[in-house]
Amino acid sequence: MMATNSADAAAIRLEPLVESMAEPVERLLDLTFGYDRHGRTAYRLRERVPAAASLSCAALDGEGRLVGSLQSWPLGLFGAEGAMTPLWLVGPIAVDPMLRNQGIGRAMLRHALAAIDRTPFPAVLIGDPEYYGPFGFSADATGGWAVPGPVERRRLLARLAPGAVLPATGLLGPRR
Repeated sequence: MMATNSADAAAIRLEPLVESMAEPVERLLDLTFGYDRHGRTAYRLRERVPAAASLSCAALDGEGRLVGSLQSWPLGLFGAEGAMTPLWLVGPIAVDPMLRNQGIGRAMLRHALAAIDRTPFPAVLIGDPEYYGPFGFSADATGGWAVPGPVERRRLLARLAPGAVLPATGLLGPRR
């Protein structure tokens, strides 16, 4: 069951995303992104790999209902001659439509990025630069990257540590 009013947003807590939440997460993703979401390019980037539990989280309201989820996935930038640069794909980030604009998505993103920052790999996502720019994401490094499907180039974003450099070209795909 999804939350029904913004009063529930005040008591949100973030917890690890566990396997028992799989069905509620799928319902939330359907509600947020639609039933046709599986055809999107981002889904091709995470095919046949499990989400990284330590870099994913669930937002629960005061009654323990799932009102948000964020998953992160092992991703690679595959270059010439078999070279692979490990990355993390952030998303999908889903929030119950009745609780949008309450800061839940931003809280989950900050939580996931703190965990990602403890790893040696940068974060990548497909999303609106206006929303993700304040979190350090930009399309500056991704212009020469290929993806397994259509993508608006301005929405393919990476978040690099200061001074970090990624390959200018390569093909993004699941890291197995």
